[in-house]
Amino acid sequence: MCFISIDSIPFESIALFSTLVKLVSIRYNTLMKTQLIYSYIERLSNLLKNEQRRVGADYGLQPVQLEALHYLTICNRYSDTPKGVTEYLGQTKGTVSQSLILLQKKGFITKHQDSDDKRITHLKLTKEGKQALASSIPPPLFINACNDLPESAQNEIYNNLKLLLTSIQKSNNMKSFGVCATCRFIINDEHGNSMCDLTKEKLSQTDTTLICLEHEFEETD
Repeated sequence: MCFISIDSIPFESIALFSTLVKLVSIRYNTLMKTQLIYSYIERLSNLLKNEQRRVGADYGLQPVQLEALHYLTICNRYSDTPKGVTEYLGQTKGTVSQSLILLQKKGFITKHQDSDDKRITHLKLTKEGKQALASSIPPPLFINACNDLPESAQNEIYNNLKLLLTSIQKSNNMKSFGVCATCRFIINDEHGNSMCDLTKEKLSQTDTTLICLEHEFEETD
């Protein structure tokens, strides 16, 4: 058997091998972390979906229908449309259409034609819809868990999840559905007034806190 002394190996080769080992180790650790993060998020998602099914059953609603109601409470007046619901939920038009028909039949939403463009339909929650949503989303399981965490932990989770969501949206060229205040189209003047440069319409303070179908992040170098 032939043995090679390490002293006979050029220093450059040893350095290169060491660098390769470090790169492989970093890559392996990154993949492991990615898998662990995914596993935790997948588990959380399953737990929340199961809880949504449980609380939604009291109103005869599936999770997708509760999510549609939730979306309509956080979107602005440009996005409260069947198209907005469809793109936000990532569901097919047929699935969303059937869900909206059910929600309307149950008296949880109403439909209104746009005053300027009759082709556009706006969706609004009724009093009954708001009541159903208030007792369902966030589900009690999630509220209790968050209440058990210190505020510092809640803030850390919020910031990290927001960062992950933004990264997924940007790296996959997905719609961001961010709030108006963070959109590249918003224009703020020295008097604290806001306007959307896309629609050329004024925005109220409440408008700037709602998510928008047309939201785009500021371009960065």
